[in-house]
Amino acid sequence: MPGGRLTRDERRLIAEALAEGLGYAATARRLGRPTSTVSREVARNGGPSGYRAEYAHRATAWRARRSGPGGPRDPGDPGGPDDPDGPEDTDSATGPGGPDVPAFRAEFAALMVGTGLPRMAARVLTELFLADADGLTSAELVRRLRVSPASVSKAVGYLAPLGAVRREREPGRRRERYVLDDDMWTGAWASSTRSITLWAETARRGTGIVGAGTPAGVRLDRMASLFSRLAADMDTGPVDLADGEDALTVLAALVHAGAPLTADALAAALGWTGERVVRAIGTAERHPGLTDPVAPLRAASGTYTAAARPDRLGPARRAALTAAGRTPGPGPVHTPHP
Repeated sequence: MPGGRLTRDERRLIAEALAEGLGYAATARRLGRPTSTVSREVARNGGPSGYRAEYAHRATAWRARRSGPGGPRDPGDPGGPDDPDGPEDTDSATGPGGPDVPAFRAEFAALMVGTGLPRMAARVLTELFLADADGLTSAELVRRLRVSPASVSKAVGYLAPLGAVRREREPGRRRERYVLDDDMWTGAWASSTRSITLWAETARRGTGIVGAGTPAGVRLDRMASLFSRLAADMDTGPVDLADGEDALTVLAALVHAGAPLTADALAAALGWTGERVVRAIGTAERHPGLTDPVAPLRAASGTYTAAARPDRLGPARRAALTAAGRTPGPGPVHTPHP
């Protein structure tokens, strides 16, 4: 009944609902239980893809006996303390922050899997993130995840070359501790930037090989432009919101002026300091994707103009547009005011 322990039949219904692809909320409605009860039950017993009703029922019973004062411990009981694939200890099930942690643990691991990380590597990485200690040993990961030592070793072998996890020898002991690398996100960012830059360079070279005017050349040119902008933005890091707004304002001012202006002239017209104008132009130059398709152009005379980004239009298009601009048109269209 709601508020009491889950029964074996309820756990079987949870397993059936997961097999049908139902979410936690729908499963909870089917059982007449709170959603948090279902999410904690699943996260505590293998996650959405590893949940088994009978195993979950026995593991819960074992945890209840173990947590009781002087409760018996039967080494032969499935999921008991001598079973390397048995349930995680109580600290891992709740962890810092209380009863909402198990559901977050499952969500965090699922997010990593959704981005392409193997499931066991994602689970190991999640445990290392949420552990109270600075790193975990293989035995601790085995106990928390209820998997074999070989599974943990394989996951760490996948994560270590990526720079996500490093091995450290415990002082005075032979066993290793797996620790999150402090620079893992910086390394991942740099690696992604290098990969995107390589894609941009290759696509740009391919455009020249197949011809910019061919269908393949057009596709490659678009790809090169996109990846060039992404690489430029990633290489320079995030943009402060205020600096981004200033950059757009300066570009708008240059477009409106329609003539080269110095930083001092821009500052006087906008009511800014010269330093603010220079910082705004620098932001636009470092983050071309921010002001696309317009970019500031710096002349030798120390003036600035706003023009279409060179990489937005290929050489052939720029030449064609220049020629079109020299051809007399029908003249401006005047719309009468009502």
